[in-house]
This record gives sequence, structure tokens and C-alpha cells, in this order.
Amino acid sequence: MLEQQQTIGNAVSLEGVGLHTGNKTKITFHPAKPNTGIRFRRTDVDDCPEIPADIEHVVDNFRDTTLGVGKIHIRQVEHVLAAIYGLQIDNILVEIDSNEPPVGDGSAMPFVKILQKAGLVEQEPLREYLEIEETITYSDKEKGIDMVVFPSDEFRITFMVDYQNPALGTQYTSMYSLTDEFVDEFASARTFCFLHEVEELHDKGLIQGGNLNNAVVIVDRQLSDNELKDLAKRFELDEEIVLGTNGILGGRKLRFYNEPVRHKVLDLIGDMALLGVPLKAHVMAARSGHATHVELVKKIRQVYKKKRITSKYQSQPTKKGVFLDATAIEKILPHRYPFLLVDKIVDLIPRERVIGIKNVTFNEPFFPGHFPGHPIMPGVLIVEAMAQTGAILLLDAIEKPEEKLAYFIGIEKVRFRKPVLPGDQLQLEIELARYRPTSCKMYGKAFVCGELVCEAEFMAAIVDR
Repeated sequence: MLEQQQTIGNAVSLEGVGLHTGNKTKITFHPAKPNTGIRFRRTDVDDCPEIPADIEHVVDNFRDTTLGVGKIHIRQVEHVLAAIYGLQIDNILVEIDSNEPPVGDGSAMPFVKILQKAGLVEQEPLREYLEIEETITYSDKEKGIDMVVFPSDEFRITFMVDYQNPALGTQYTSMYSLTDEFVDEFASARTFCFLHEVEELHDKGLIQGGNLNNAVVIVDRQLSDNELKDLAKRFELDEEIVLGTNGILGGRKLRFYNEPVRHKVLDLIGDMALLGVPLKAHVMAARSGHATHVELVKKIRQVYKKKRITSKYQSQPTKKGVFLDATAIEKILPHRYPFLLVDKIVDLIPRERVIGIKNVTFNEPFFPGHFPGHPIMPGVLIVEAMAQTGAILLLDAIEKPEEKLAYFIGIEKVRFRKPVLPGDQLQLEIELARYRPTSCKMYGKAFVCGELVCEAEFMAAIVDR
């Protein structure tokens, strides 16, 4: 795998028709500066903002992958992304004069060829790889979908599909090296679908640019000669449609004996580009599609965010079970003795939840006065400890968190269930209920030895420090 970032040498363009609209569309690839990533922009929209190709800008994933900002969308970007990710291009601007790129031949190869023509240019900064260290899983038992991500020294994919159709049956493939196999073994695999899906999509006004040259259509029902003629009329085809002996409409020959499952790998590569970082892992998938790919990418993206937080604030290795130690917390929170009430963070899922620890010792400065001879931790400080833990949860949400403060603006439904005594260890669990750039709402609970001692809802205003 490459060590340094890449872009392309020159701007290049490709024209064609969009799969769903059937409109003429043009896509242009431009070189981009280091560390800018993959970005899209529609040239047919005035003052169109750039749309980052990341999971947070996915707005639809039913039959393809659609990116968007506000009301501006670009659909079916997965083949473009597969070409970019497969060629290991890190920084590129993709301009499109429509809401979808050209469908080409239904594979990623047209984009691969034009990008190769532009030339690949090495850039000075190093590539930042996400190395998976623990197994990640995603399953949908109702649909029979399973996906597993294992640690690996490079990006690999194993894919299996099994359809109740004799033209497909069970198919399996593996890609062991993106560098060595992507272009020759996977980039030219065309999209495929069953005949009944084609008819349903066409009835909904979609796939207006679809034809037998940009998709493999698998026949999943008996067709008469009249029905074949009707299909030709429906899709405005000049040629006569034949059934073919291989179960594929028009008798089109496959480019690989297992072309459909290879195209599933292609789609997965394109969807994995939404991580926004090259991946070192082995992804195993069974019967998955765009929707489940997106869910898996979200889980992997959380791992990436956590790694970025630790690399930024954690200067030395931590003990097992510690996400951020006291030294890292001091870089994040402005509080200091005697008011820093979080000793470590043991888990964090960015923008979702965080778990912190406060060790309550007999040396706490408040015990001599609260109360003499009967030391109890003040309830307001338990709530404060939860709030400080919650502030760490905002790391990924706030831009430049070291320049911000979170002020209490409301505390509701506070309940103190049991007293907290010297020697206790508070486990502070905070969930983010709502986030806005200037305020947030959180739910907090505090436990001692697994027993709930305090809970509260609180709101905070986010202001400049």
C-alpha cells in the first residue's frame, strides 16, 4: 500500500447519460491539494458548496449511494468513488453538471481509464491509514446479512452472495490486494439486477438511461415473445431482445464467470471510500448492499474518530481499559484543582455517549465541611462531574474544542438515589440527546458498584473560552 498521498496530474472529463434521468451529463476530475480528500460539486447549481465524500453526507442509500448538502444531491456516486479509492487517490475534486454521473458501461472502468489518463501524482504528506485492531461486526438477521471487519496489514475483501436463481446461484470472490487486483479483476464488473427490479424501477420513472449495454439483467421469470417485444418498446431499444440461454436478458456474455459478486465488491469499495481515510482491514460480507455498507462504515468511522481523539490528546500509552487519562483530560477541560472532577475516560463514542471515572478519596477538599464526622460528596459536585464528562463528549462535535467552554443553562429531573462516600468510585455515563452549534442537551447517570446514585438532564450553552 502507498506511503504518500496522491492526486491526479491534470483535469480530465467524461460524458455520457445518467442512469436514472437519462440526461446527458459530464463529469470532470480536478487535482486537489493535500489533505483535502474527495469532494464533489455540481456545476449546474449556482454557488454550489462542495460536498465531502464522507459518511456524514450520505442522504440516501436505497438502490445506490447519494451524497448531499441541504437540498443539493448527487446520486449513484459509488462507481466514481470505487475508481478513486481503487486507484488510491486521496485528494480530488469531482465536478458534475447534473445530479448523477454518467453511467458508462455500468462499471467503474470508464472512470478508472480517464483517471489513469490524467496521471497519478505523488504528494508530500504521508497517507493516514486506519488500522483496525479489534473485530467489528454488523448483522441484519431478518435479511440474512452479515459483515465482519478483521485486522489486516492491508485492505482486503471477501464477498459471498446467494440468490434463488439458477443464473446466479451462490457466488464468492476475494480481493487480497487493492494495488494488484482492483483494475484488472474488479473495476470492469458491471452492475446487475433482476428483471422484476428493472420493471419496478422503470415504472417509478427511474433508470431512464438504462439499457442492456450498461447493466446485466438477470431473467427471473418466464417471458413470451410478446413480452420481449414489450420490453424493447418500454426501454426504447432499436434491437430485438432475445432471452438468451444463459439466463441473462439479451444473452449478454459475462466478463467474469462471477461478475455479479465482483460488482458487489466494487460497490463495497466505493462505499468504503466514505470513511474518508484509507483502511487496513479485511472486510468479509455476505448478501450486503449499499444500506448495510453505510451502517458498517458508520461503525468503522466511530473507531476512526476515537483514534483521532487519542492521537491528539493522549501523548503517552494508556493502561488497558483507559481511553483518555488525567493528563489528556487536562488538555481538554479548563478545570483545575480542586474543581477537576474527572480522572479518566474509559469509553467514548463520538456524538453519542461517554463513560468517565471519578475516584472519590478521603482527601477531597469538600469532605471536612460536608459534613464533619459524616463525609458525603455534595450532590451538586456529582452533577458537575457528569457535566465535565459530557463536555468531553463534545470533542468531535465542536470545531476547535480547546477554544470553547460549555456553560450550564438548565438542569432538570435531578435525582439523588444514594450517598457517595469516601472510597467510592463514580462511573459517569453521559448520552448526547441533542446537539446544536451553540447548545446541547445531555442525559447523565452516575453509578457506584453498578448501583445508580444520581441522574439528571442538563443543557449547556457553547461559548468562546
